[in-house]
Amino acid sequence: MWFYITTILVYGAVDALACLGLNMQFGVAGISNFGFIIFQAAGAYTAAVLSMPPAATSNGGFQQYILGWNLPWPLPWIGAALVGGLIALPFVFLVGKRLRGDFAAVGLLVSAVLLNLLATNYIPFLNGAAGISIVPAPLQSIFDSQGLGYQLAYGGVAILLTIFVYFLLRRITESPYGRSLRAMRDNDVVADSLGKNLRGQRTSILVLGGMVAGLSGGILVGFISLWAPGAWGYAETIVLFAAIIIGGAGNHKGAILGAILVPLGFEEITRFLPPFGSPSLVPALEWVAIGLLIILFLWFRPTGVIPEKRRILSAIVGRAPAVAATGEADASKDNIGAIDDFNFRSVLNTTPVANDHRVILSTQGLTKTFSGVTVVSDVSIAVQQGRLTGMIGPNGAGKSTMMALLAGTLPATSGQIFYDGRDITRVASYKRAQEGLVRTFQLASEFKKLTVLENLVCAIPRQSGDSFLGSLRGRRFWGEQDKNNIERAEEILEGFGLSQYADLYAGGLSGGQRRLVEIMRALLAEPKVLLLDEPMAGVHPNLARKIGNHLTKLVADGMTIVMVEHELSIMDEFCDPVIVLADGKVLAQGTMGELRANSDVVEAYLVG
Repeated sequence: MWFYITTILVYGAVDALACLGLNMQFGVAGISNFGFIIFQAAGAYTAAVLSMPPAATSNGGFQQYILGWNLPWPLPWIGAALVGGLIALPFVFLVGKRLRGDFAAVGLLVSAVLLNLLATNYIPFLNGAAGISIVPAPLQSIFDSQGLGYQLAYGGVAILLTIFVYFLLRRITESPYGRSLRAMRDNDVVADSLGKNLRGQRTSILVLGGMVAGLSGGILVGFISLWAPGAWGYAETIVLFAAIIIGGAGNHKGAILGAILVPLGFEEITRFLPPFGSPSLVPALEWVAIGLLIILFLWFRPTGVIPEKRRILSAIVGRAPAVAATGEADASKDNIGAIDDFNFRSVLNTTPVANDHRVILSTQGLTKTFSGVTVVSDVSIAVQQGRLTGMIGPNGAGKSTMMALLAGTLPATSGQIFYDGRDITRVASYKRAQEGLVRTFQLASEFKKLTVLENLVCAIPRQSGDSFLGSLRGRRFWGEQDKNNIERAEEILEGFGLSQYADLYAGGLSGGQRRLVEIMRALLAEPKVLLLDEPMAGVHPNLARKIGNHLTKLVADGMTIVMVEHELSIMDEFCDPVIVLADGKVLAQGTMGELRANSDVVEAYLVG
């Protein structure tokens, strides 16, 4: 009985560690790593060969493997974790910016299959399908590895390591860096436009998840004393995904619960079933049951048994949540009165600059084609610092594409972009944002599963806890600054009259309110040049004009704004000059009065 309990403890810890590592990648950072089992297998193999003596002297040399260093515990487990993390690096460099969504899932799944085939069939490297057997248990030269006391201690150490990893991952997840990871998960293009280094974030989380997986493999191989590639098939990753989906993606407690319910629970339940049918029937039925559970949970409870918790940032600054935790935003109308007396500059943490109207953003021959179709053609413009420049044109004129090219969201096919006197044509979009070139999007682009306050705070640059190492230093390191940032976000939220929605998910707001959140978020990113793509769409006309008045005040203090807008009355009132695009080319430029007198502009756009 006690030996059975120790086995449950060890397997439970191994499964929980694996689920925690995968949940950090998939549930928190949004990386669909269907090759996760590779990291666990690599860690297990590493722990095995670091524990064993050289192959030529081990038990008559009947099996082949590399290394064989006979290292004392815990060095093999440490090596397992390190190799699990190192195995993740090639995926970052090979897949690169395409490491997202379906591309990542398919690419990593294929990698898992190929590596399993290599391990199974290339005997000189990993001993082929036979794997490695008679792996020494940790400290077996000192203790009886078959004794009950040893096995209980082994299970206890495995549980303690699981607890340590849980609190380590929780420390990261609850930091500003964890907030940025969840923003990347919700909308990586928008996170990139706010200055988040997506490749750096994905690298850190792939490596961290790989280390956790490698450690879990090292613990398992030391307990069962063998390693075989057949036990690390890609299907095992599906089991871990099922555990996270059922337990609750994005919630580390849910990941542990899922590990107990699925890989551990299903394995143990089948032991108590009476024999029936062919020997392969019960394992097949296990897969059927797992598949049905995944479908049922995705359909009826996609958040899992323990859903990801909502972060109530108002509590951090000592205020009660603005809206009941179970409430949804009453988005029937926007508040248009609160913004009258609000001073944007008081919370933007920027200083006025000399408004000399020099050219701060320009293009020369900028062109963008998609599959041979030219959307932006040989565009050369010059945007002056301290002006609110408008951009109009008929549908399909290339306005949004132009904004994406300026911000770096899309790469230019040809031509050059200059920002503050420097060629930035090949500069990554996140670096442009960090240097003050910030954009909004044509369609509402809030982080749906972050609260409104989280959306705003996430945009504030230079946060001490918004890095992997900063998050590890804990709340004592970044907590005070984060509190100040939350207060700044609450102040601008109050100025826009949306304080009552501060702790609700941004995805629950109305279209107009989501637009306001995006404008506030862009302003908190502390832009020097702000690219606004139809910012007033869905916003109450009176509120739109009030926002326009404040934008002109910011422009008077030196901020530069380029705004795409279909509402010509907004252009008339606030923008000078206005650039007209048609068929991807610059048709004209000037004041709205001048453009109305231009027959080409009238024919192309202003008629009606």
